[in-house]
Amino acid sequence: MLAPPAPADEQERLSQLRSLGILDTPPEERFDRVTRMARRIFDVPIALVSLVDENRQWFKACFGLEVRETERRISFCGHTILNKEALVIEDTWKDVRFADNPLVTGAPNIRFYAGHPLHTLGGQAVGTLCIIDREPRRFDQDDLAMLSDMAGLVEREIMAVQLAICDELTRISNRCGFLTLGKYSLDLCRRQLFPAMMIFFDLDRFKSINDNYGHAEGDRALKLFAEQMRESFRTSDLFARLGGDEFVALLTNMNLDAIHALISRFDAALQERCTSLGLPYSIDFSYGTVAFEPFKHSCVEDMLMDADRAMYTDKFSKPRCSAGVPSGG
Repeated sequence: MLAPPAPADEQERLSQLRSLGILDTPPEERFDRVTRMARRIFDVPIALVSLVDENRQWFKACFGLEVRETERRISFCGHTILNKEALVIEDTWKDVRFADNPLVTGAPNIRFYAGHPLHTLGGQAVGTLCIIDREPRRFDQDDLAMLSDMAGLVEREIMAVQLAICDELTRISNRCGFLTLGKYSLDLCRRQLFPAMMIFFDLDRFKSINDNYGHAEGDRALKLFAEQMRESFRTSDLFARLGGDEFVALLTNMNLDAIHALISRFDAALQERCTSLGLPYSIDFSYGTVAFEPFKHSCVEDMLMDADRAMYTDKFSKPRCSAGVPSGG
């Protein structure tokens, strides 16, 4: 048996999957409908919408199986997400990768498998739409086209979920997405005693960019800030636009000195970006940091409140703030 390797973008893939917030949720008709259709059209006993998590594949829609998940190392779908197109195994007994797989030699006795990867808006393959038979069978080009079309229906539902948690302007997480994924991170930190730090960013004088150069230029500044976050932060870090000119990042296994060094590099890179683009303004920011304290911070919102307060302490301490009112937005 050949266990599926991890994709090159595994950390980002897992981040996108978990940000969807649909792992371990009840069945939904919008996913069940497509799975029922696939089972009927292809006349197979088993059809699944499978999401490939770190160590398991979990079935968001499942017809023909009594279990809701299996180990990733023995999964067929773990192989499928490595491909851009469908993976078809017409006879598992004749394929050295799967002939001795426990899902072939035992229940559910897979002899035929066809799975199509399901992608997010960013292109990460988070799962599959797959059909399974207990007998070998042929699968022609028309069948492939039909499976691809049906996978597209599932992808649209996944993207609809993602759009609800993605900031439309900057294409990074919005507040809802950050709170959803942040919960996973803090739960992990709480269990494993990992340190975590939150950084709350607020752009300085952002209102003046809108007033002097127009809202389109203001939107550009927000997108540039988000792009620099993507480049400067680690793939394991969570970052989001909370709304307006407020951004946030949640980092694990990093001490305060490393955080400040990261912010310094981030600021330098951001100013260099502004200069190279010939912008008539700089994108400056105030920020506040807070360390995760499990007994104090019962949820992500608790950390946000503390980090927000720390940010305002930084903003009001700057010389450009007068009469107790920051000149920023």
